[in-house]
Amino acid sequence: MDRLATGPETQDASGLLSPRMRGIRTSQIGLVADRGRDDPDVVKLWIGEGDLPTPPFIVEAAHRAMLAGHTRYATSLGLPRLREALGAYHARHWGVDIPPDRFAVTAGGMNAVMQAAQALLEPGDEIVIPSPAWPNMGEAVRITGGVPVPVPYRVDTQGRFSLPLADIEAALTERTRVIVVNSPSNPTGWIMPQDEMVALRDLVRARGLWILSDEVYAHFTYDRPIAPSFLQICTEHDRLIVTNTFSKNWAMTGWRAGWLIYPKGLARTFEKLGQYNTTSIPTFVQHAAVAALDEGDGFIRTMVERCAEARAILIEGLSQLPGASIAPPEGAFYLMARLVEEEASLALALRLLDQAKVGVAPGTAFGPEGEGFVRLCYAISPGLAREAVRRITGLLGR
Repeated sequence: MDRLATGPETQDASGLLSPRMRGIRTSQIGLVADRGRDDPDVVKLWIGEGDLPTPPFIVEAAHRAMLAGHTRYATSLGLPRLREALGAYHARHWGVDIPPDRFAVTAGGMNAVMQAAQALLEPGDEIVIPSPAWPNMGEAVRITGGVPVPVPYRVDTQGRFSLPLADIEAALTERTRVIVVNSPSNPTGWIMPQDEMVALRDLVRARGLWILSDEVYAHFTYDRPIAPSFLQICTEHDRLIVTNTFSKNWAMTGWRAGWLIYPKGLARTFEKLGQYNTTSIPTFVQHAAVAALDEGDGFIRTMVERCAEARAILIEGLSQLPGASIAPPEGAFYLMARLVEEEASLALALRLLDQAKVGVAPGTAFGPEGEGFVRLCYAISPGLAREAVRRITGLLGR
């Protein structure tokens, strides 16, 4: 017998788990990706990952650290040198002064989100999440016993996304504990205007709520140098947690390194959360992360320039499809597009995979509000973007 998952007793094993664990949803991105993951002919645009390798200067920093013996446990908050480098990085790009004792190094952005949920939520607490949304956010909330409350983005006839603050406020109840902001947004590309950030800050201050700001894609903007951060308008005492990752800016998805920023006075709490989640991330990876922060601004610019070119190619090419509705995203590196009329997102994603050999994420992977859309990751070479356009238009333009 070469498969473990056979027989009714294995199929029913989930009944032994807690109801909370039984409720974890299967990712539709994974469903599509598993169908074509091993096919070398597929243009893979389903995962939020660029096609460049990690820069050599980062790899070499990790290698030097390993050879120097930096292979033992580190403090759960992260190496002091890394937290100092994070402070310098934020001062350089956003003009804010964040001391090292407000940073915690995490096992990627996902672990940063999980630790934030663990810190803030009691079972039954509600967390408002603009939707369509990165699916991992809602599942982290469910795993910790919270209740995700989706607030749909508004979409105009040109496919542009917006999110009036009044819509967020209307979703608040006596059970609301946290409001999530992902700006620039995965998957919509929406960027929250700074005046609306100030209004949201004032709202949560008045209501005694928290903001969980996922600022992973801040550098990936196309009409401004960088996206604004809540750190620029909040004090060290505001109820704000910011999550981020090394994955996107420096092509380090497999390194599993991220960070979060918390209010003053919570270092001990996040030290314990880090200890009981991962103990620490690998020490040599932290040395590589220092190199990324200190030497990697040029690589970020290269990444953004490539994304801007691939973005333009996809928008120009796919907009020619009859019935397509595609608006240029303000930020991040995803195109959330309506390519055809009246075809379910999952069915379209599977058809593109099977017949055009292009892998995209169905819009419903990001919540029911994503129905009718597919998401394409354009952190790719211009040549690959042109090939994706050729294949998709060849199938859907008939």
